Amino acid sequence: MTRDFSSGAESGNRDASAEPRHLFVYGTLMRASRSPYARLLQARALFVGEAWARGRLYNLGRFPGAVFDGSGLGKVHGELFLLRSAALLAALDAYEGCGGHGSKPDLFYRDIVEVQAPRAMKLAAWTYPFAGAVAGRPFIASGRYLP
Repeated sequence: MTRDFSSGAESGNRDASAEPRHLFVYGTLMRASRSPYARLLQARALFVGEAWARGRLYNLGRFPGAVFDGSGLGKVHGELFLLRSAALLAALDAYEGCGGHGSKPDLFYRDIVEVQAPRAMKLAAWTYPFAGAVAGRPFIASGRYLP
């Protein structure tokens, strides 16, 4: 199945409106990162602005990991992008070490979270939550990762 998010056009039998058109990133995919995949995201998606989601952020060493909890008090701060194509998600899935939405997670998996976007707008966005155990991992109280 191929999809062009900018026009909403899709081939296949799934409804394009059922999947988010935005991606929320909180770590090495943010604009300040030196990762080539952060550069790819900037080149192939539109930066919307800073955003946050309910959850907790942990220091995993060279990168952070977020555990999202829509009812929690903590915030994970990051950036929101408008996706222009599904092919970009496939490339980012490979970078994050996951097979896409609904796949068996390794370190990260792709899922949908509610984010608070610029201008007090709430929307559903793709993101990459941490799939591992967080016991013993340092908690980032500010909810902000500085790449």
